[in-house]
Amino acid sequence: MKLALKIDVDTLRGTREGVPRLVELLKKQNAGATFLFSLGPDHTGRAIKRVFRPGFIGKVKRTSVLEHYGFRTLLYGTLLPGPDIGRTGAAQMKSVADAGFEAGIHCWNHVRWQDSVSRANAIWTEREFALAFARFEEIFGEPARVHGAAGWQMNVHALRLQQRSGFSYASDTRGTHPFVPVWNAEPIPCPQLPTTLPTLDELIGADGITPDNVDTHLLNLTCEPPRTGHVYTLHAELEGGKLAPAFERLLEGWKAQGYSLVSLRDYAADMNVASLPRHEVVPGTVPGRSGTLAVQGREFLA
Repeated sequence: MKLALKIDVDTLRGTREGVPRLVELLKKQNAGATFLFSLGPDHTGRAIKRVFRPGFIGKVKRTSVLEHYGFRTLLYGTLLPGPDIGRTGAAQMKSVADAGFEAGIHCWNHVRWQDSVSRANAIWTEREFALAFARFEEIFGEPARVHGAAGWQMNVHALRLQQRSGFSYASDTRGTHPFVPVWNAEPIPCPQLPTTLPTLDELIGADGITPDNVDTHLLNLTCEPPRTGHVYTLHAELEGGKLAPAFERLLEGWKAQGYSLVSLRDYAADMNVASLPRHEVVPGTVPGRSGTLAVQGREFLA
């Protein structure tokens, strides 16, 4: 049974510090993974605009944002200029591919995509997408083939762009199993490999869950493997930082449960796209995360 590891890299700190640590840890555990990079400016500090979003303050308190992201990162785009992640962190990004891991696109500007894409028009979406696509090819010497949206935020224009750009698959949604996305009755045949498990920052601080026992909680959720396996999203700033011990315990636990730890590419290798069910992509909520996300809705039978 396969469990795909999808690594979101949101910041310059995550790129330069978290990514090398994760590469080392994954190689030690003989695990595959897909790294998804933020390729433009680091404007993490501008996320303060979410202060009035329901649940945002609670999440910040629970997950020790300052501890994991660092004071300097939290000023980028406000009191400090936002560094260009793709320029400054290109060597660390390229090292991922050199080590044999799959690399793909997370976004151009993480905060801007996460806060704006759900309401954006086609022109705005195409510009953000084109900037990320061009920078990825500049760094890696080939086009990207996988996309995982920042904050699980999407719109129909982005889904169409994935198809037109030749992406093999994407992981932009939360759900239970692979599917072909349908938006307002329009099927878009670039398969979605949704995140199926909660993330560490959604769990820690709730219901007595701590960094010391969060792995036990997650392993309880995966002890009975579903037919299509799992996709787990981690963050370079968390599992590549202070939560690395919890992540290593997870890797060891999943291997003991019989999972093969793979990239999204290997997870999708045996997938027959023609046989995938069609599901609507709809706004929904996830426990422990503020706001609405793109989630796998009901099966579309028309």
